[in-house]
Amino acid sequence: MSTNQHNRESFGSRWGFILACIGSAVGMGNIWMFPTRVSLYGGGSFLIPYIFFVALIGFTGVIAEMSFGRATRSGPVDAFGCACEANGKRKLGEALGMIPVLGSLAMAIGYTVVMGWIFKYAIGTLTGSTLAPDNVEEYGNAFGSMASAFGNNGWQIGALIICMLILMLGVGGGIERAGKIMMPLFFCLFVILAVYVAFQPGAIDGYRYIFRVDPEMLASPSTWIFALGQAFFSLSVAGNGTLIYGSYLSDKENIPASAAKVALFDTIAAVLAALVIIPAMATTGAQLNQGGPGLLFIFLPNLIRSMPGGRIIAIIFFAAVFLAGMTSLINLYEAPIATVQEKLHLSRVPACGVIAVIGIIVSLLIQGIVSTWMDILSIYICPLGAGLAGIMFFWVCKKSYVEKQVNKGRERKFTKYFIPVCKYIYVPICFIVLILGIALGGIG
Repeated sequence: MSTNQHNRESFGSRWGFILACIGSAVGMGNIWMFPTRVSLYGGGSFLIPYIFFVALIGFTGVIAEMSFGRATRSGPVDAFGCACEANGKRKLGEALGMIPVLGSLAMAIGYTVVMGWIFKYAIGTLTGSTLAPDNVEEYGNAFGSMASAFGNNGWQIGALIICMLILMLGVGGGIERAGKIMMPLFFCLFVILAVYVAFQPGAIDGYRYIFRVDPEMLASPSTWIFALGQAFFSLSVAGNGTLIYGSYLSDKENIPASAAKVALFDTIAAVLAALVIIPAMATTGAQLNQGGPGLLFIFLPNLIRSMPGGRIIAIIFFAAVFLAGMTSLINLYEAPIATVQEKLHLSRVPACGVIAVIGIIVSLLIQGIVSTWMDILSIYICPLGAGLAGIMFFWVCKKSYVEKQVNKGRERKFTKYFIPVCKYIYVPICFIVLILGIALGGIG
């Protein structure tokens, strides 16, 4: 099986790679969806299946995509092509590999719109505009205006430029360095928020709400379905970002150990968000039943405005959200940039320029329909990309090849159950997520 070993960039350290992967996983799903689902599905009754699915996907799909990328030293197109090469179907593999690459680009474009909103609110905490509205209705009107067609052009372009400047610096100088700075800072800021909220009157009711276990909710299929969706999308298994980061990894690195750290810190980030948002809502007696952008741009700013030291809290909160969003955006754009480099034989800066132009034009055009755009991608493309990557690695590649790639950098062989669990449980789960997403209108 051929690989792209020559002139391949790489991460400079183990923790640089891990922090970059954590950054790709920690995003808006942790902040604006996880706390809501914890609230809606019985607190601990949701946490139990969620942690189970994080462990399952972390020790199957995340390891697989990292290993597949490192094995082929390439992005999804060449990785899928390499897998199919032995059967004389490289072109078919490459064509299928375009699905997760285009999915990553489309998701990055949609995420660019969201990052434009976050960038505007983050700067607005410094100027005072973010906390200027007097009530929920005014926040709703302000957000509606911003989220309309061509309603936030400058901030959106600014967020994309920041992302591309980081990507132009390369894997070590850009992606790795950004992860080393942004992720520790994100966690520090959210810990500060969690400590602050803990001392607010009524916060204890929020903690009771988070850690209660409702047997009826635990037995509900809906709880398990949405816990699966939350874990699946939070860990960013889609056959693109995790795979491409794996392609920059040294053969000396222990991938299963790295995947465990990514899953652990992604879960910590989600729980931290819940420990901030749910108790904060409890201090006002409000029930958290609103997820998505409305929570982040309408209800939370209105809540923060009324808290002691609200402006400082808003600055910390939106700075942390911006850091989490930017690391995810970097990951989403990296797969298409790497593909342009591989297929058009461009250096990194021109490849970033090509993708940036596409990103600017399309993201400006979809501002008014970004919610529908992201729903289609999360329902159809992400689980399909993950499933195709799983099929390529576990069903098309030989068992001996997979074992060799997963065990590189390890002193002892990884569990013998890894391949059968991935083949017969993880890969079907990808398509179960696809089917459930179509049937229920999205579970991510």
